[in-house]
Amino acid sequence: MSEVWSVWFLIGAALVFFMQCGFAMVETGFTRAKNAGNIIMKNLMDFCIGTPMFMLLGFGLMMSENYFFGVIGKPNMQLFTNFAEGDWSAFVFNLVFCATAATIVSGSMAERTKFSAYCIYSAVISAVVYPIEAGWVWNSQGWLVQLGFVDFAGGAAIHSVGGTAALIGAMFLGPRIGKYDYDKDGKVTKVHAIPGHSLTLGALGTFILWFGWYGFNGAACTQLLGVGGLAAVFTTTTIAPAVAAVTTMIFTWVKNGKPDVSMTLNASLAGLVAITPTCATVDALGASIIGIVSGIIVVVVVEFLDMKLHIDDPVGAVAVHLANGIWGTLSDGLFNVENGVFYGGGFKHLGVQCLGEVTIVAWTTVCMIITFSLIKKFHGLRASREEEIVGLDKLEHGIDSSYAGFIMAPQVLGGDAPASSESSVPVEKAVPVAKATARPDAKFHMVTIITRQSKFDELKAAMNDINVTGMTVTNVLGCGQQHGNVQKYRGVEMDMTLLPKIKVDIVVSEVPVDLVVTAAKEVLYTGHIGDGKIFVYDVQNVVKVRTGEEGYEALQD
Repeated sequence: MSEVWSVWFLIGAALVFFMQCGFAMVETGFTRAKNAGNIIMKNLMDFCIGTPMFMLLGFGLMMSENYFFGVIGKPNMQLFTNFAEGDWSAFVFNLVFCATAATIVSGSMAERTKFSAYCIYSAVISAVVYPIEAGWVWNSQGWLVQLGFVDFAGGAAIHSVGGTAALIGAMFLGPRIGKYDYDKDGKVTKVHAIPGHSLTLGALGTFILWFGWYGFNGAACTQLLGVGGLAAVFTTTTIAPAVAAVTTMIFTWVKNGKPDVSMTLNASLAGLVAITPTCATVDALGASIIGIVSGIIVVVVVEFLDMKLHIDDPVGAVAVHLANGIWGTLSDGLFNVENGVFYGGGFKHLGVQCLGEVTIVAWTTVCMIITFSLIKKFHGLRASREEEIVGLDKLEHGIDSSYAGFIMAPQVLGGDAPASSESSVPVEKAVPVAKATARPDAKFHMVTIITRQSKFDELKAAMNDINVTGMTVTNVLGCGQQHGNVQKYRGVEMDMTLLPKIKVDIVVSEVPVDLVVTAAKEVLYTGHIGDGKIFVYDVQNVVKVRTGEEGYEALQD
């Protein structure tokens, strides 16, 4: 059985590594498309840079047997000097956790950080910041371990550290261009929502993270049953995020009038973070309460940072990882089935949890203030204004778009255009027609319909039913906002944004224009913003190019 659990330990490490993909998808989806490549690169390189840094320095500082004063280990380079007897399982397992702490920072500093600066502070986190405090928590000689501090899977050692670094980094950088409006005194007068470009990617990343979290929380288990067993850990790791997501869905529904999609995705991650330190020490009731509180915390903290403190965190990393890392760590002092306050254990254990959390956050704060200050002074931390506006993909990595294959190339017609496959016919060969018209009194109207693209097939069928067989269709962009109907993204009122639309132009004479308008209204109406508008114009004349016919006859095919 010991070999079975050793194999599971490494499988769990592989699941945690796969969470890098989840973090990359969440961050990419919650930010703008022009920075997608930059974000993918960061989430790849924080692991790849972190590996040699942790190998050379971090692992020794964290897990060395020569551990001084319960605070720091002596790097002995045993991974290089004694390969055959190296503790490779512990190395790989702690490495993937280290990478998680580093990648959390990327989200709060997204879309405006120099890539080179990111590489530097990611290396510092992997080499020094994370390993030293994680040793306090998980090295058997660590001072917090000796006090009885509980952080089974890293709510404090990983998420609080990553969240603290994320908060400090966002404060050093300042907000993205266009996030806030300011008056002449520099006071924020309005907060703007900057929606991510793909909630689909954000959701994919969330599901990947949830899947990987079973390894994150369960990999260290060495028994199947009982509190702290693998089955119980899987149970608490499922309950807390599910309850958190339901709580946030209801909370935002009541608060804002509609359930917030991106915030609910964040809530499931918040529940996972909050249950991380306590997954092996609480029961189903405790996990449920932890989930409920985390579902409220994530909304409150996201909106407080954005609208009150004016700290721009594009993906909610601070609310998810710092706020809920703290809550989860402290909750062990409340709901631990052996010595939690609500289970008759008194306040001693809660005091130890508070001491450990405060110390870890303080250590990270000092280290990251020094790190970001030095980077800002000697290297530069923030991308230039031009890089931010154009996009980091273009100017930092030399790619026009991460979605180039999905962009339709414009059809440019000019002197170099290829000849038509149909042979041209001289104008004088056109079918001779009489210039006189049988309907000299005919009137013509153009009906222009602008609506959502998904309605085109229904509109085309409706026009065909009333004998309108000719139309011109154009893909356009449009925006508008219904009076009194405010839309919100993550609690912030949305500005008008350009959305894909279609523009359909129809010229009619024999078919009554009122019939066209009525038929269009019937198929386009949904009662929601974006149904579109219909414009009616008088047309002076119609000329059919092929025959030269004008007026009423030109409309007849």
